Amino acid sequence: MDKIIGLGNALVDVLVTLENDEILTEMQLPKGSMTLIDEAGLLKINEYFSRMKTHLSTGGSAGNAIRGMAHLGAATGFIGKVGNDFYGDFFRNSLLERGTEANLLLSSFLPSGVASTFVSPDGERTFGTYLGAASTLRAEELTLDMFKGYTYLFIEGYLVQDHDMILRAIELAKEAGLQVCLDMASYNIVEDDHVFFSLLMNKYVDIVFANEEEARAFTGKEPEEALDIIAGMCSIAIVKMGGRGSLIRKGTEEVHAPAESVDRVVDTTGAGDYFAAGFLYGLTCGYSLEKCAKIGSMLSKNVIQVLGTELSAAQWEKIREEILIIND
Repeated sequence: MDKIIGLGNALVDVLVTLENDEILTEMQLPKGSMTLIDEAGLLKINEYFSRMKTHLSTGGSAGNAIRGMAHLGAATGFIGKVGNDFYGDFFRNSLLERGTEANLLLSSFLPSGVASTFVSPDGERTFGTYLGAASTLRAEELTLDMFKGYTYLFIEGYLVQDHDMILRAIELAKEAGLQVCLDMASYNIVEDDHVFFSLLMNKYVDIVFANEEEARAFTGKEPEEALDIIAGMCSIAIVKMGGRGSLIRKGTEEVHAPAESVDRVVDTTGAGDYFAAGFLYGLTCGYSLEKCAKIGSMLSKNVIQVLGTELSAAQWEKIREEILIIND
C-alpha cells in the first residue's frame, strides 16, 4: 500500500453548538468560513466559551484527513508545529496512537494552535482560528528526509499564505518522487490568494479537492464547468457539492458520486477532510475513482452525524467492513 503524509496546521478544535447565529455576527465571523484571529480574538471567544459546554478534538484540515486514513489502515505521516503544552501533547498523542509518524516541530515561544469551532443549528461550522505555534513552521525547517518513503503529500489550503514554505514543501516532495494533493480549504482563502493558487495548480499540484464554493471562487463557474477548468490543470480534480454528491475527473474519465443520505446533520466539521481521507485511502489501495468517491462519501456521512471529528471504534470497524463490499 502507498504511504501518504500530510502537511498542515496542527490545531486542536474546541467546539460549541449554537442555538442561533447571533454570536457569529458579534464576533465578525462569516458563517461557513475560516477566519484567522489574534490572541485578543481568542481571549474574547474563550470568554464566551467559558459559559458554554465545549467539546475537544484534534483538528486542522490535513490532520483530520490523515487521522481518517490512519483509522482505515493507511500508512500515514504528518508534518506540523505545536507548542510545548497540553494541546501540543494532545495532538501528538492523537497521531501516535493511530500509528501515524509524527514529524512535529516544537515552538519555544508560542502556544499550540486552537480552532474555535461554532456549529450552527443547521450543522454548518464556522472557525475562528488562532494559529499560534502552527503558524511558525518555516521553509528552512523542512528536510528531504521528512518526505522520503511516501507516495503522496496532502497539503491543506490554509497553509498557502506562507508561499515560501509551501513551495519548499512541494519542491522537496517532488524531489522525493511524491504526488502532491491540495485541498483548497476555504472559499475566502482562495479569493484572497487567487494568483498563488493558480501558480500551484498550473505548475505543481496533481490532485485537487474543492467544494463548490471554493471551486466558484477559483474559476467563477458552477461545479460542472469548474470541474472542467480545474481538471485541465491537474491529474485528478474533485468538486464536492454537499448533499448533491461529488464530481471527479481524471483525463477523459468522469464520475458523479451521489452523497449518502442522513436523517440529521449534527455538525459538518471535517466533512470535506473525511471525504479526502476516504478518497485518498482508495487511491493508495489502487481502487477505481468511483470506489474512492464512495469511500469518501461514506466517511463524510458518518462524521456529519457526530459533534467534532471523532468516530467511535465501532463506527470505524463498520466502515472498514462496508468498504470491503463496495463494488470496484
